[in-house]
Amino acid sequence: MSSSKKYTIQNIPFIVPTTDGKLIEEHFGQATDGSKDISIAHMIAPAGWSEPFQTPEFDEFTYIIKGKKQFIIEDETVVLEAGQSIKIERNTRVQYSNPFTVACEYLSICTPAFSIDLVHREDL
Repeated sequence: MSSSKKYTIQNIPFIVPTTDGKLIEEHFGQATDGSKDISIAHMIAPAGWSEPFQTPEFDEFTYIIKGKKQFIIEDETVVLEAGQSIKIERNTRVQYSNPFTVACEYLSICTPAFSIDLVHREDL
């Protein structure tokens, strides 16, 4: 009888190196378990944080735990607060930011998994 477990507990997420003060802890995905199907990350974006526009080749789901996060999706600005979530479909031009005065804590789930090769960030 097989003794292999049918589950994986992630106690040591991969901390993605950043230069903008954002905390990215990947719990499952290419950096942690090699999965190309899905990535799940816990993130904290500091007050005043933003990143360039991107047009990723993955669907991205975001759930806000604390604070607020701003999304510019195509030409529409959307602000989500704690307890709200959003799905942004792949091949949609989007910019993520936290122009507010408190940090924003959230979960991000990407299908297929986040990859720098699939995110297509624009130069600033």
